[in-house]
Amino acid sequence: MIWIFLIALLLFGAKKLPELAKGMGAAVREFNKAKDEIEKELTKPANEVTAQPAPNKQEYLPPGAAAPTAASAPKPAENPPTTTTPQV
Repeated sequence: MIWIFLIALLLFGAKKLPELAKGMGAAVREFNKAKDEIEKELTKPANEVTAQPAPNKQEYLPPGAAAPTAASAPKPAENPPTTTTPQV
């Protein structure tokens, strides 16, 4: 450990070492903060998770459920495409 400190002292100088240590401390704090947030999110009880419905999605209707009303059903195309017979 002492050898590493001496090499760092020679490479960066006495004035830069406190700045480097301060930056390393801030990086470690940010890492621990992010780790704690992820851990908290993963261990949160399932009943606290609120599911949001997807926008513009049709709701699931189980078999035997009432069909959607005409007002909410999609409208048919005004000009349906014409079919052509293949030429031989």
